[in-house]
Amino acid sequence: MNGLKKNYPNLGPVFSASHDLSYSKEQVAVETQALVDYLDNLLTIKNFNDYCPNGLQVAGKNNIDCLVTGVTANQALIDAAIEKKADAILVHHGYFWKGEDRRLLGIQKNRIKTLLTQDINLFAYHLPLDAHPQWGNNIQLAHQLEIQVTGTLEQQGAPNYVFHGNLKRALPPSELAQWLTSQLNREPLHIQGRSKTISSIAWCTGAAQSFIQYAIAAKCDAYLTGEASEQTVHQARESGIHFFAAGHHATERYGVAALGNHLTQKFGIKHFFVDIDNPV
Repeated sequence: MNGLKKNYPNLGPVFSASHDLSYSKEQVAVETQALVDYLDNLLTIKNFNDYCPNGLQVAGKNNIDCLVTGVTANQALIDAAIEKKADAILVHHGYFWKGEDRRLLGIQKNRIKTLLTQDINLFAYHLPLDAHPQWGNNIQLAHQLEIQVTGTLEQQGAPNYVFHGNLKRALPPSELAQWLTSQLNREPLHIQGRSKTISSIAWCTGAAQSFIQYAIAAKCDAYLTGEASEQTVHQARESGIHFFAAGHHATERYGVAALGNHLTQKFGIKHFFVDIDNPV
């Protein structure tokens, strides 16, 4: 990865699932269409009205034996996949967002051109990956933070990817902030609430600050997401809920990595999770 480090100094660690996990299958390639069908069904993409197409976004090789996963399909991740000789990339943030310029210009042209030239498949799953109860971003963030999950806030009118649960033990707000920092490698923005300790918490990864209203309605002690908006501060202060914004990227690293590890176990393919650092 030395060449990549020169071009991308913020390139984070590369984790090889084949080194971390044991599986009995010999390494074999999986047909691309078979992987499309499996992932689309596993993540129930038909159940979501999303801001982008979910599934295979850019078609490449017909068979896949090496997969790279990452949060966002930026150029650095694509270049890392090329260095790893990957046949496919799986991300949370792909391309073709609603409202986005449909022309292939500038950096978007360069990204697509690189994928097509190298014949690399690009898979992207947005809301379906947030919501999945086993491999999703929100459930995996709960595992990372050792939160005991009790369900989602659908009864408050929230989408099915806004989760709630309880900390292993009640913590003073400052200790929870320290715990988030240690587990996510990000110091969170913390807007103080009224309670002196935090036990119940709701969360949704990424840019889900507007969902704080559901945590307030559920009378949770705290709400955790990735980003904050100007009005979020006032909502937190005036309602008395503790609010933590721990980083869009930092909160969404864990689902796609877990899903890649699952595919290693399921199909025997190689998998590398590449963390392209992003302070937002």
